[in-house]
Amino acid sequence: MLLLGSSLSLSFIDFSPAVNSSPLSPHSALDRLRVVLVSPRNPLNIGAAARAMSNFGYLHLRVLNPYELAFREARSAVGAAPLLARAEEFKTVAEAVADCTLVVGTTSVGLRQLQHPVRRLEQAAPSIRKRLATSPVALLFGSEKRGLSNEDLSHCHWLLRIPTREEHRSMNLGQAVAVCLYELARNPQAAPHPTKPILAAAADLERLTALLLDALRSSGYVKANSSSSQKRCSAAPTEEKIRRLVRRLHLSATDAELTLGILRQIFWKLGSAKAPAAES
Repeated sequence: MLLLGSSLSLSFIDFSPAVNSSPLSPHSALDRLRVVLVSPRNPLNIGAAARAMSNFGYLHLRVLNPYELAFREARSAVGAAPLLARAEEFKTVAEAVADCTLVVGTTSVGLRQLQHPVRRLEQAAPSIRKRLATSPVALLFGSEKRGLSNEDLSHCHWLLRIPTREEHRSMNLGQAVAVCLYELARNPQAAPHPTKPILAAAADLERLTALLLDALRSSGYVKANSSSSQKRCSAAPTEEKIRRLVRRLHLSATDAELTLGILRQIFWKLGSAKAPAAES
């Protein structure tokens, strides 16, 4: 189901502790977010929202006046049935956000005149993360058909929106929840740094260079000149170019060994009578 022009709104949070804040486990901040769905009309969207919450570790779902009471059995809540079963039901927004110190509504803005500050999702994230480090935060999503009403928005401290394109502002409710929770859970500082490979030693690179030059001579790319003066004028510069080329590749020790093996296999398969220089 689609959120219409003024219906889409989003928000997000990050669970990394703030600098100089009291020590907290990551799960403490995750446990403080309340995802509040106001008058959702499609049980499948509720299930999809529950699934997204389970994916990112946010476990508190609150539902206001769902259109279909059988939403707890939504087949779209793949892997999140326990979370959906624990969802709390409320009659009013005031009741659903009573324990929260920050209430953020989502909106696609559209043509309506809003009385609240509106932030883009990525801009709102730091504020939400900071508040989650110490107290509960509610993130409100409106119904697929009309979004959050002015009455709903009056309970919010400020609003946020997903930066969709102007020609198509609204998103599916379940997808909007997923995008917001992804941004909240995303912590660039926690991203694993790839392990730097061990670079090949100079001796390995020289063996590789020699074997490559043998292959080039065998193929005729590099001429084997009998005259020492000709070698100095032609062969030596080519050898130097190949040596520099091999080093510009910045091969790891593993890749250098692999390349040596490839060249040896080529020589063996071609039945070269000449033993490669790299094998000496």
